[in-house]
Amino acid sequence: MKKNIPLLIDFDGVIKLGNKIAPDAINFFTFIKKESIPACILSNSTLRTSELMKNFLLERGLKLEIPAFTAFDVTLEYVKKHYSKVKVYCRDYLLHHFEGIIDEHKPEAVVIGDIGDRWNYETMNEIFNYVMNGSEIIAMHKNKFWQPEGKIILDAGAFITAIEFATGKQAIVIGKPSSLYFNTALEKLGFSGNSKFIMIGDDLENDVLAAQKIGATGILILTGKTKPEDIKDSKPDFVVNSLSEAIPVLSEIISNDSG
Repeated sequence: MKKNIPLLIDFDGVIKLGNKIAPDAINFFTFIKKESIPACILSNSTLRTSELMKNFLLERGLKLEIPAFTAFDVTLEYVKKHYSKVKVYCRDYLLHHFEGIIDEHKPEAVVIGDIGDRWNYETMNEIFNYVMNGSEIIAMHKNKFWQPEGKIILDAGAFITAIEFATGKQAIVIGKPSSLYFNTALEKLGFSGNSKFIMIGDDLENDVLAAQKIGATGILILTGKTKPEDIKDSKPDFVVNSLSEAIPVLSEIISNDSG
């Protein structure tokens, strides 16, 4: 029996809408289970681990039965595999995950996630000096902006790009749009890194177009940060308005792949 094509699903703006879950999320996951589609949630979040993400869903009536991980999870795994001393910029409640390898003096790498309104000249200059003195830059992601509670605010990518410009050194990007992240997800589902897959997300650049560049079928969902007018000349394979609309699209893609 042929194995179904794997499905990667973004979290914020797709399953999590504001502080609630999408109204059709439970039906969507029921469909995935019924059709035996190998799937996982692939979030660019640096604010939570996969466990925190699962708890968020469970508290709202959705028990997740597929794998899930965040850019924070994969960054932590990558950093522990490659470095013994790092300086980490992330939310305080997540710092303990790096216990035993944090070094304030001569880190091998600077790990950058989300630090909210703590971005300022002093912080930027501190990172700049670490990098100029030999530290590598590990970016949990390079998102340009995000939309907490409907507001558009700068994300870490803007500050990471400034550090790259000033130091002349490129960051190792873990989260989307990095192919490293997509391939990690595929491998965790039991597929090779160059397998065909489907990506459904609300971020036109980081989710959909980035996945399409490495051979995926991209489904853009208009429940999050991307609006119809943002599409312009870009070419998502499919555009849907809800997870309910995504179900027949997924059925079509899987049917064509099986044929």
